Amino acid sequence: MIEPHRLSLERIEQAAGVIDPVFLNSPQFRAEPLERQLDCRVVVKVETLNPIRSFKGRGAEFFATTLKGRPPLVCATAGNFGQGLAFAARKRGLALTIFAGVTANPLKVERMRALGADVRLVGKNFKAAHSAAKAFAAETRAQLIEDGRVAAISEGAGTIGLELLRWPERFDAILVPLGDGALLGGVARWVKAHRPDTRMIGICASGAPAMERSWRAG
Repeated sequence: MIEPHRLSLERIEQAAGVIDPVFLNSPQFRAEPLERQLDCRVVVKVETLNPIRSFKGRGAEFFATTLKGRPPLVCATAGNFGQGLAFAARKRGLALTIFAGVTANPLKVERMRALGADVRLVGKNFKAAHSAAKAFAAETRAQLIEDGRVAAISEGAGTIGLELLRWPERFDAILVPLGDGALLGGVARWVKAHRPDTRMIGICASGAPAMERSWRAG
């Protein structure tokens, strides 16, 4: 028996109707300078024209709509996910504690605090911040939110795929930045269900190849 997919097409479609509109229907257009350089048609989608300058608001917003009650939340972040969750938490009056490394972008830290989150800088990197967030959740019973592990976050990001496929021409390939996999997973889920011949390609930084190595290792 085939097990149901972890990410739901129905929930991706639902997400498009409940995510704050400020994150939806981001611009997508042909990039003619790139087309001349690459000798092919190129469409770009701009996810930085929103209050947190990132696609992360989509997943955080949809996740927040799935919460039952008003639980206190905690997460670890390098910056963008924390901003998205802080935006969603403030909108709903939810308490949010965010752990980040001391090397986190100070502008993003300032923005998370401006959005009402209790931001705590711990350790030199994300791993240390994540460990601190887990310990805080165990001590306080706050709900730990881990970007990349929560299906609703990927489904919220999957609304990008829904919007991309409104483009009048079919795509041969779609290139998606690859970090923890939430974005690629959500977009690929929608695209492959509706355009199975379109190649999905994840792009990660050469200095941060953990997901690429994990995928190749199976």
